Amino acid sequence: MMPPRFPQGQGLGNGQPDLWCTYAAIRTLAWVERLDQADAPALQAYIQSRRNRDGGFAWSKGMPSDAWATFYCTETLHDLGVAVKRRDETAAWLHTLFDGDAYAMCPGQTADVWASHYALRTLIEVCQGQVLDTERLYAWLEGLQCANGGLSWSADFARRNLADTRACFYGVMAARALQRQGLPAPQWDLPRLIGWLQAQQMDCGGFRFSETAEVPCLWATYRATASLAALQAQPLGRRRCAEWIDSLRGPTGAFVRWAGFDGEDVWAAFCAVGSLKAMGEPVAQLADEVAAFVATLSMPQGGYTYRLADTAHDVLTTAAALLGDSLPAAQRDGALRWIEGCQMPNEPGIMYMPGRGAEVRCTNWGLAAGAFVGKPGPRQAIGHWLASLQNPDGGFGFWEGRGSDMVSTASAVSILRQLGDNSGVDREALERYVASCRQVQGYASFPRGETSLRAGLQALACLAYIGHDVTQAATELLAAHKVRQGGFANQGQRIPDLLSTYQAVALAADLGLTVDLPHLRYFLDKVCGPAGHAWSPLFLQGVDALSACLGRLLEAFAEGRQQCLPSLQLS
Repeated sequence: MMPPRFPQGQGLGNGQPDLWCTYAAIRTLAWVERLDQADAPALQAYIQSRRNRDGGFAWSKGMPSDAWATFYCTETLHDLGVAVKRRDETAAWLHTLFDGDAYAMCPGQTADVWASHYALRTLIEVCQGQVLDTERLYAWLEGLQCANGGLSWSADFARRNLADTRACFYGVMAARALQRQGLPAPQWDLPRLIGWLQAQQMDCGGFRFSETAEVPCLWATYRATASLAALQAQPLGRRRCAEWIDSLRGPTGAFVRWAGFDGEDVWAAFCAVGSLKAMGEPVAQLADEVAAFVATLSMPQGGYTYRLADTAHDVLTTAAALLGDSLPAAQRDGALRWIEGCQMPNEPGIMYMPGRGAEVRCTNWGLAAGAFVGKPGPRQAIGHWLASLQNPDGGFGFWEGRGSDMVSTASAVSILRQLGDNSGVDREALERYVASCRQVQGYASFPRGETSLRAGLQALACLAYIGHDVTQAATELLAAHKVRQGGFANQGQRIPDLLSTYQAVALAADLGLTVDLPHLRYFLDKVCGPAGHAWSPLFLQGVDALSACLGRLLEAFAEGRQQCLPSLQLS
């Protein structure tokens, strides 16, 4: 395999801080004892802006709460020495994530080990809350161990014997949180778990995700070394591991995720420093250069991005510029090459940011923007990756091991349509997942979630791909959410929004249904301002690259310049 390189060409960024990057930046500064350089008031304001009324936190302002964002936000506040206010509300919300066995990322979703780790650590370590159903939880946690000794994403995945260093980390750290509350550890076979983790170290000294991964990386190395440390063990080649980590230092003194990769980023710095600390290696000699690198990632709004702001590009923003035809012709090829460069080792889907994990939504947007046209090798790799991502319940999550949701499942179907090949995806299982989300009022994104227009549109798109005639169901769904004054509403016929309207029109056009063009034009006029199309007519300042893209695509459709619309999901 060719060594990974930072994407060539020129991408685009959204100019905003990122919660994932902010957590990694602050935790890294805490580890190297340089937190004094952080702007604590600005960071606190940034984090608190993600808090919702339900007590949880969201990935970005205005989005629903989830366990992932709640953990990152509360951990960042903790590192800054800021108390989380109204912890009882956060604890109460965390209890809503329990699906009867373990914890899910969102209420109504199926549990996975990512979410269970985030929820348990926040509940116990931040909220000082109590686990309510330990018997069911312990049975679920103990079911994570595979025949090979490692831990997997869920008991269903464990029965497939699919262990992963990330899953091991989340399981082990969840167990550590339970023990800190005075509860026992899950009854895993620890010698076999430790042995599996140690066996993932490669000759170079770095660790891989699993037996199927070909390239060691810092993410896998941190998850493995931290898990081993929590289990009171160490890598068999501890010195080799430390030397390999040191070899990944870049020109600034920070780190790159893979050997041969030429893009230093905050996640690599986090993983490198965390790995060294887990092995008991000193990090003081890294402090000045790592802290100086992190300082260059600070954003004026509060928070951090993953690399220097003028090069902190992402796939969604870049794909949106291509799809919305807002780039000069001379820049289009470079933007496309940049997206294609976000197909990295081990996970052949497209990453949101280079150095991160591959995501289903980003892969869909990248392919829709024209990535890998006429390139069968990368397209085939995406298909195989997608098939491996399918969850035991038949649906898909945002990335590997995440619980299924309709947004990701519809994105997966859109990828399959673009590839022209089911790539080994189990259609019958896919249909079962969609059926599990059916409720009396319509479809929800999760089996026990709330129904909405977008979840219904996504479900019908999946069923249409499988071969069902959904024309009548789509007609009724659209009529139920069509707002008289223009556009479509995600809930009832109340406030229309751009994303719901886009997905409604896209599915209608795909099914050959008549679209009320005057109704669409009226809505577009209401959300169009000087800066472009906004997400809602109630907040015309809410314009970004993605809303501008969807607005331009709808304008082209309304004017007859485009006969169909790409199937693009966000939430």
